[in-house]
Amino acid sequence: MSHSPDRPALGILFICLGVVAISVNDMLIKLLSGGYPLHQIVGMRAVIALVVTFGLLSREGGLRGLRTDTPWLHVLRGVLVVLANMTFYLAVAALPLAQATALFFAAPLFITLLSIPLLREKVGPLRLGAVLVGFLGVLVMQQPWKADLAQSRLVLTLPVIAALLYALMQVLTRRLGMRSPAAALAVYLQLTFLAVSLGFWLIAGNGRFAPADEGEALDFLLRAWILPRTEDLWIILTLGVLSGLVGYALSAAYRMADVAVVAPFEYVGLPLAILWGWLIFGEWPGASVWLGCLLIVGAGLFVFLRERARARPQPGRRRLWGRR
Repeated sequence: MSHSPDRPALGILFICLGVVAISVNDMLIKLLSGGYPLHQIVGMRAVIALVVTFGLLSREGGLRGLRTDTPWLHVLRGVLVVLANMTFYLAVAALPLAQATALFFAAPLFITLLSIPLLREKVGPLRLGAVLVGFLGVLVMQQPWKADLAQSRLVLTLPVIAALLYALMQVLTRRLGMRSPAAALAVYLQLTFLAVSLGFWLIAGNGRFAPADEGEALDFLLRAWILPRTEDLWIILTLGVLSGLVGYALSAAYRMADVAVVAPFEYVGLPLAILWGWLIFGEWPGASVWLGCLLIVGAGLFVFLRERARARPQPGRRRLWGRR
């Protein structure tokens, strides 16, 4: 079995490009969340993204790159990312963009923890301590000690559930990436998005399960499909292109470097979410969100710096086989 390439600089570049695209994607979905059902947005986006990803696949060996000896792992990975995305977008419809994104940034912490049992990567006590500090930041934003919150506990938990699902997906990507091109991984992802969207359309596309008054998140999930408005077509097209690029960039990033190196750079999305929330939706984070962000970002940066220090060659020591 061949090893995946160890190219941390290129992996970091891909993760940054992917996170910027994700941030714009999240902002655009929040813009559309007031009129379209989530599964319709996901379906329209997947159709366009498939065109992009097949174009990328043609540069990585063509259709033969889709051949795999682990089809069920690809299915599992696709299901995890679809569940993570849809869970997060339900939260985005009901929460300020910065708050939902900040809570979702438990994902790199989960990735660091999951890399221990699933990838056999070594994570020392200092980095484990930083992960605990990061989860403390999540608790600060969740505020479990408060009885009266503007949002329900379930809605506040949705981004954290999405983070865990996303972390599982990314760790699995690292394993799949040893044998599959990044574009092939992206194609499988978009096909899963499309299949889930069509399933929702067949079961609930006419809106018969939409609640009369059960909150923004549930209404966003179950409302009826509508004909896209002309003024929204450019948003839908942009979403599709971004989704295709995101699937490729994230798959490539986690194939090219250890998750403990790549994951902290996902925090680039946090200031971007705050920016979009302020510019587009007039939202500004409260004190608890700022404190939680500080703890999570601080923990992520510490994990990254420790990983860099561990990877640095020590005086008098030789590196074997060009790897740590």
